[in-house]
Formats: sequence, C-alpha cells, structure tokens
Amino acid sequence: MFPLGSHSSSTLPELRLRRGEDRRLRAGHLWVFSNEVDTTATPLASFEPGTQVRIVSDRDHVLGVGYLNPATLIAARILARESEARVDRHWIASRLRQALTLRDSLYPSPYYRWVFGESDSLPGLVLDRYGDLVVGQIATLGMERLRAEVEAAIREVLSPTALIWKNDSGARKLEGLPEIVETAWGAIPDETVVLEHLSDGRALTFKVALAGGQKTGWFFDQTFNRSVLPRFLKPGARVLDVCSYAGGWATTAAASGAREVACIDSSLAALQFAERNVAANSSLKAVLHRGDAFDVLSALAEAGERYDAVVIDPPAFIKRRKDIPQGQAAYRKLNQLALRVLEPGGLLVSCSCSHHLAADDLLVAIQGAARHVDRFVQVLHEGGQSPDHPRHPAIPETRYLKAFFCRVTRG
Repeated sequence: MFPLGSHSSSTLPELRLRRGEDRRLRAGHLWVFSNEVDTTATPLASFEPGTQVRIVSDRDHVLGVGYLNPATLIAARILARESEARVDRHWIASRLRQALTLRDSLYPSPYYRWVFGESDSLPGLVLDRYGDLVVGQIATLGMERLRAEVEAAIREVLSPTALIWKNDSGARKLEGLPEIVETAWGAIPDETVVLEHLSDGRALTFKVALAGGQKTGWFFDQTFNRSVLPRFLKPGARVLDVCSYAGGWATTAAASGAREVACIDSSLAALQFAERNVAANSSLKAVLHRGDAFDVLSALAEAGERYDAVVIDPPAFIKRRKDIPQGQAAYRKLNQLALRVLEPGGLLVSCSCSHHLAADDLLVAIQGAARHVDRFVQVLHEGGQSPDHPRHPAIPETRYLKAFFCRVTRG
C-alpha cells in the first residue's frame, strides 16, 4: 500500500483519473468521485485510507494535491492546486489566516464561522469562533489524519483558550470515523455567549450550549438573515419562531419592537435557552410551545391563534437525493400550517437548509401552500447563508441555505 505521512508533493503517490474526468476539476471543483479514477493504473484498494496523493489527469497534468479515502463515493478532495505544495502545519496556518482576515473584515465581534470547508480550501474542516473559544468539526478521514497539524496551526494563528472538537455529525460514519466530543485543550463550558449585530449596529447577546447543543452550538449561517428581520416587522408585532432552537429569531424580534414572541421546539433545553435569551435582550417573556412543529402549528391554528410574523427555520428535511419528494411535501405542509396562523398582510420567513432543495423549489412549496389555503404571496427579500459561509462558485454543494421574506395576504 502507498504510505501515510508528510511528503513534498513530488514524492506523493499518484491518483490517476480516467480520460475526460478532469474537466470539472479544472473548472474549480475539489472532489474526485470514485468512478472518475483510473483504477487500472491506480487501484483504489492500493492506497492507505487518508493518505495524501497527487491527482493527475490521463494526460499527465497535475490537478492538485489532496487526500484520499478509497471506501467513499467522494474518493479524493483537493487541498492545494500547486503541484509542489506541501500540506503541513505552515500550509494550514496560511489558509487559517486567510479565512480569519475575511471574517474579521465582516464582523465587529469575534463570533462567526471561521472556516467553511471547501469554500476556504480546507475540505472536511469547519471551525466556529466564540470569542476565545473555538469549536471544530472534522468530517473526513483525510482531514482527521491532519488533525495534529490543524491543532498546531490553530494555536499558531489564534491561540484560543479552548479548542473543542464536536465530531458528532453523521457524515463521519460515512468516512469510517467515530462520533465523539472532546477537547484538544482547555475545558468545555456548559454554555457560552454569542454576540450578533443587527443592521443598525445594535448588539444582541445569546447564551448557547456547546457540547449539548445542535451543530457546534449556534447557527451562524442565519446571522445576516436575522439582522434584517427588523426591517420587515410591523411595530408591536406578534411573532412566532418555529423550530426556534435557542430563540435567535424570537430574540431578534423581541429586541426590535415586537409585543409578543412565541417559540416552538421539540427540545426543552433549547426552549429554556430561548426563554433566557429573549429575557436578556428585551422586557418580554417568551411564550414556549414544546412539541413537534407540525402538531403545535395545527393546534395553534385550531385554537384561533394568529401572528403578525411567522418564521419557519426547520432542520434539513432532505439529506439525500432520494428524499427529495418526501422532503418537498414536508416543506409545503409546514409552510401551509404557518400560513394558517398568519394574519392577513403578515410576514412569512420561510427557510430551508437542505442543499438538495433548490431555491426555486422552496418557492414552489411556498406558493403551493399559499394556493391551498387561498393566500397571495409577495416575495420581499431573498436571503442566503451569512458571508462567513461563503459559496465556492464552482461547487454548488456549498450553497445550501435559503430564506424568503414574504408578505402574505388573502386570495
């Protein structure tokens, strides 16, 4: 087998592609699928899982240096385009500095996604910054093999008081990696603080769980969408935050002149954080509804409850391509239920974090729901993921979050 270890790229084993399979990579994509490999010239079984390789076209053009997992559909991911790149601590540190420069130019406080995988040329790595804490996730075997170098680079570039690996995502199972939460150094606090700034410059303070929270503890990808919410809220609005988690949308509404905010979530712990966050940023006390979002919305509609604004920000209903039909039906149903509790002329903020649901398909779901309950929808604003989650223009998979701000009237 080809060996693991740190090499100059000229000594790395070659992974050769089949004829014509270099076009997508030349256009900028970073993934090599297993069926694109010339397995006669370079059998995948010959490589040690996680090893670094030089990726070469059938015409002997070096396309980049990457890492390989022969057991997965995405067999290799490109780290560097330079044919002589040496991927080590110093190389990783340079990428981390580049990513840090972008975020510090965009955010007044150090609370953001520091590294967003392929979009920062560090495939398989996510780092979120909470002031002096960094929470990371490694999703691939190749990046796991570089973990010691990543940790050393983080110390060199930022030297946070704690680095926490929240490696509990299902993606690791596909790579043959265990799901585990642990620290590289420092201690895992039960909770920490996040600052978010509204479009007018005001700062909101949120308490969030780290080890016990969802994802890395907070959804930084919605930061910019939440920041523009006040622009669309009526004074004294009654607002419902569906799938609220720690109450990001509800808290933003409460701090922006809402007269009442309510949260729906299946997690009691999440609702308790939402209650605290609303209280810490306003004089309101959040109304809490624990349960399945579909069931709670149905019950609220039957009870005659009506809101001036409803935000639906559910988890991904479509995680695999084969789930698209069922997921589309779920988005339509959730939007339909939300519209049933929305006052005429009210605001619907409808979100999806499913990569496999295109923005136009979410609009179809919203419009289908509207026609079912005899509503007329006008899209006022379309949002995406915050700029600390930049899109790679050659990698459609890096675009996943959609958020439509809609005015809804009768008929």
